[in-house]
Amino acid sequence: MPYKWPAATDYALWELDVVDRACPACGRMMYICDHRYRRIHTLDGPVQLVCKLNHCPDRGCPGHAKTKSPELEATIAPPNWAIGWDVFCWIGHRRCSRHMAIPYIQSELLDDYAIKLSDDAIAKYIQRYQVMLAARQQDPEALRRQYESVDEIILSIDGLQPEKGHETLYVVRELTQKRVWFAEPLISATADEVRRLIAKAKEWAESLGKPVGLWLSDKQDAFVTGIAAEFPDVPHRYCDNHFLRDVAKPVLEADSHAKVQMRKKVRGLRKIEQAVLKQHAAETPKSVAEATERLGVRLCFWFFIPGKKPRTKPDPLTRLILKGGAVRRDRAPSALWQIGLW
Repeated sequence: MPYKWPAATDYALWELDVVDRACPACGRMMYICDHRYRRIHTLDGPVQLVCKLNHCPDRGCPGHAKTKSPELEATIAPPNWAIGWDVFCWIGHRRCSRHMAIPYIQSELLDDYAIKLSDDAIAKYIQRYQVMLAARQQDPEALRRQYESVDEIILSIDGLQPEKGHETLYVVRELTQKRVWFAEPLISATADEVRRLIAKAKEWAESLGKPVGLWLSDKQDAFVTGIAAEFPDVPHRYCDNHFLRDVAKPVLEADSHAKVQMRKKVRGLRKIEQAVLKQHAAETPKSVAEATERLGVRLCFWFFIPGKKPRTKPDPLTRLILKGGAVRRDRAPSALWQIGLW
């Protein structure tokens, strides 16, 4: 679906022309035959590209029926995209390096650069970025340059299962450079499938010309047999994380058993607590009502004897109530009504 641009968008105009205008078929000078207009988002603002299309003027030349686009267009934005390479790399960096969620990326794009993209569009760009990143990670030449100064490599393999019932993602990592070599989802971790992954890691190590000094894993049966078959002379060690977790299993089981026994012994404590709370709730309203009644009689007796003035001063309790509540004699009925005594 094409991107809908707001009607009042102000674009920067960029004109692009073909650099090499020699016809690839006959060598004659190509002429401009048409224009292609594109609108894209960049970090500097919206841009409208005016791409000048060229073709050979000779009708008998095979190059006459083909048009040539400006070479610089592909360096600004890929075909049929609404964003340029700078915005694309910005989205990928926020996702893969800073681990930002899609709503945060969307809001930051809108707030900082006034670029409005949907959730689906951002998710699609992130997926394409991950594909390009994976291809770059597996580039043999880049891999060989990174391992030029390494004497030997240390490999590890582990399975990651996002949710129960889903495919397990088996990841092979190289630990000296902290680099993921490759990952592959497997429905069932059979010995043959796991051995195929280990054989692939062996091919990568041989292509680099570096010896494998150590293998690390959680020592599943398939890992043990596969590594022993493909790397017979390489030591295979337990991963520290899995080792400590397995060591803690007996302690966790004993702790769980102790919790069960403790609950059995103190199971009646909750009933006693509920009975005490019920008794306290039954006694509290009665005592409050009695105190309120006594207080109301005392205040009413002091304030409201018809046709007579109080013959005595208020007692200390009444004076405390009057002082704390700021009750004046002429406001006494309304004040007592507010505190529920009138």
